[in-house]
Amino acid sequence: MLDDRYPLEYRLYPYARSTDQDAATPVRHPVVIMGGGPVGLACALDLGLKNVPVVLLDDHEGPGQGSRALCFAKRTLEIANRLGCAGPMVARGVVWNLGKVFHEDRKVYEFNLLPEDGHELPAFINLQQPEFERFVIDRIRAAQSAGAPITLRGKNRVEAVQQLPDGVALEVLTPEGPYKLEADWVIGCDGAGSPLRKMMGLGFEGRVFEDSFLIADIRMKNESFPTERWFWFEPSHKAGASTLLHKQPDGVWRVDFQIGWDVDRTEELKEPNVRKRLDAMLGADVEYDLVWTSIYTFQCRRMTDFRHGRVLFAGDSAHQVSPFGARGANSGIQDADNLCWKLAAVIAGEAPEALLDSYSFERQAAADENILNSTRSTDFITPKSEVSHMFRNAVLDLAEHHAFARPLVNSGRLSTPATHDDSPLNGPDAVTGAPERTRPGSPCADAPGEEGYLLRRLGGMFTLLALNCKVPSGADALGCAVVDMACSPEGALGQRYLGTRGQAIYLIRPDQHVAARWEAPTLSDISEALERAKGKV
Repeated sequence: MLDDRYPLEYRLYPYARSTDQDAATPVRHPVVIMGGGPVGLACALDLGLKNVPVVLLDDHEGPGQGSRALCFAKRTLEIANRLGCAGPMVARGVVWNLGKVFHEDRKVYEFNLLPEDGHELPAFINLQQPEFERFVIDRIRAAQSAGAPITLRGKNRVEAVQQLPDGVALEVLTPEGPYKLEADWVIGCDGAGSPLRKMMGLGFEGRVFEDSFLIADIRMKNESFPTERWFWFEPSHKAGASTLLHKQPDGVWRVDFQIGWDVDRTEELKEPNVRKRLDAMLGADVEYDLVWTSIYTFQCRRMTDFRHGRVLFAGDSAHQVSPFGARGANSGIQDADNLCWKLAAVIAGEAPEALLDSYSFERQAAADENILNSTRSTDFITPKSEVSHMFRNAVLDLAEHHAFARPLVNSGRLSTPATHDDSPLNGPDAVTGAPERTRPGSPCADAPGEEGYLLRRLGGMFTLLALNCKVPSGADALGCAVVDMACSPEGALGQRYLGTRGQAIYLIRPDQHVAARWEAPTLSDISEALERAKGKV
C-alpha cells in the first residue's frame, strides 16, 4: 500500500480504479509516461493533442509542493503557447527581463534579456512549478473534454519494468494493490532520482559540486525590491558567499544563499537559523513569513544515451544541471517538444524508428551545452582556489567600469534554446546573407506580421514559410502547411529571416526548429529536405 499524506488541494488527478486493474491479461497502450512533473505533463498533452493515446502514471496525485523550478524562459512559453496554455501562465507569472549583478554592495552592471521588440512573449516569467503544472493540467482537462486520448493516473507507482521485443512490460502499485500493463513506448520523466533509470541499471556521468545552497521562499509585508533578478557576489551581509533574489507571484520572494559544503543540513533548515540569514540580508526590522525552505547542491550530469530500445528519457531523469541559469525545467520542456512530434510520427508510420535516435542525438548535445554553461557558472560562483577567487573578483572589478569584461561575469547564464547545428535532420542552408539566428537547426525567432505573430501561424506540423515569394507548384501536396508572408527587409520579420535577395523559403519542423532554407528551391529540393527531416535519408 502507498503512504497517503498528500494535501487535498494538490490532488488534481486523485487515485481512481482503472479497468486495466481488472483485466485478465496486461492491457497494451501506445505510450506510457512515468512521472507527473512539468515534463511528463507536457509530453502527455503534446502527444494527446496529436491524437496519440497516452497514459501518465504518477506516484502522487497532482503537482508537488514547494516552488522548486521558478524561472520559465521565452522558449518554454512559446512551446506552452503552441500547446494552448501560455496565456494563463504569463497572466499569473511575474514578467521580467532585467537583471543586476552586485559585488559586495556595489552594482557591477545590469542586463536586459530581451532588448529588441517584436516578440509576443517575454524573456522570462517567474512562476512556482506547482502552478505551472496546474495550468498544464487545466489544458489537459480541456483537451480530454474535446476527445484527446490522455489518461492521468494518480497513486500509480511503477515498481518494475522489462523490455520486450516490441515494447515494455510494467508492474504498477496502487492503493488497491499491484497490476500489470504493457506499452509500445515508455517515456521516463520521473525526475533526478529516476526510479525508471535505476530499474534499468542506467546511471549518470558528470560532476557533483561540493557546495550547498539554501532556498528560502518568503512573503515580505513591506517589499521594496523591483521585479528584477538580483545576484550578489560576496554580499556585505555575509549571510552567504553569494545570494540570489527573485520575485514570485503573490508577493513571495525566492532567496538563495550559498552556504558551503560542510554544513549540517538539519541545523541549517531550522527556522531560527534560516531567519538569522534572512535578517542579516533584509534587516531585522523587515517583517516576513517563511513559505518554503530547502537545501540543494549543484550537479552537472547526464545519461550516456537518452534512448534505450523502447524506453526514452526526458528532463531531469536524463540530465541534471545547477539551478542557477534556469536550465532544468526549461531544457526538459524542450526535450518534450523535440521528442513528441518524432514519437507521434513513428507511431503513425510516417517516419522510421531511427528518427527517435535523432531525439537522443539532438538533446544530448543540448544537455552538453547546458552542462558546459552550468559548470562555468558554478566555477565562477564558487571559486575552488585562491587564484580562481582572485581572478573572479578582478573580473567583477573590471566589469563595473568596462563593458568588455561583462560577458566574463557568470552569475548563472540564463537558459537559451539549443541550436541543433550538427543534426542529421538538417537540410540546405541556401539563403545568401541570411541571419545566423535562423539557420537550419535553430528554433524559429518570433516576429510580428499582418496576420499575427509568426510562431502562432507555424503551429505544430511541418510548414513551408514563404517570405516575399511563392512555394513551387505541387508543394502543398507534400503534407506541409504553407504560410505566405510579405515583409520588408527593415522590419523584424525581414531582419530575422531574409537574406540580401529579399526573399526566402523556410522548411520548419513541428517543434518550430528550422530544417532548411532556400531562396528559390525546386519541388525536388523541398521533398528531399522533408524526407531528411523525417529521418528517412
